[in-house]
Amino acid sequence: MTAMPAVKLMTAEEFMALAPREDSARVELIEGEVVVSQPAWLHQRTCVRLLFAFEAWTRAAKGRGAVSLPLDVLLDEHNVFVPDILWYDAASTPGRDDRPPYSVPALAVEVRSPSTWRYDIGAKKAVYERRGLRELWLVDTAADVILVFRPSAAESHGFDQSLELGGGDSLTSPLLPGFTLTLDEVFAN
Repeated sequence: MTAMPAVKLMTAEEFMALAPREDSARVELIEGEVVVSQPAWLHQRTCVRLLFAFEAWTRAAKGRGAVSLPLDVLLDEHNVFVPDILWYDAASTPGRDDRPPYSVPALAVEVRSPSTWRYDIGAKKAVYERRGLRELWLVDTAADVILVFRPSAAESHGFDQSLELGGGDSLTSPLLPGFTLTLDEVFAN
């Protein structure tokens, strides 16, 4: 019997040392494997709508942290994710001259892409939960719903509260006082 060689998982350090891509593809390290995706029109339009809502809320009052488009976020030795939208509270917002990879945000938003959705609802959700992400929104553009995962209390370990919101619903968050997202606006044609 011939032994099969074990697959070597890429480390976050090796991943961050890769040369940057010159196309618009999104590249992430998920459980030690490089995953490449190319966002489509619906994905990007949904991200823009969400970003504008977050940006308007953060600018409306001081101390509301900062929102960002995709950035490399170091989760652990074998995971560097690139959430579609990141929100950092005022205390943990990266500095102007900070370099990637960045720390885990307070809230991450992943918008469905056909090639990566299985990672978003599987491995990525599990790693986010394990690393203490305070809230995760999975935006399912195929079903026009947002799945929200969060701990029910500060001392809770993991996502023990989940919501599924769709047409006619509004999304609020204990992390974002005064923020309201009308889902009909997010999923409008």
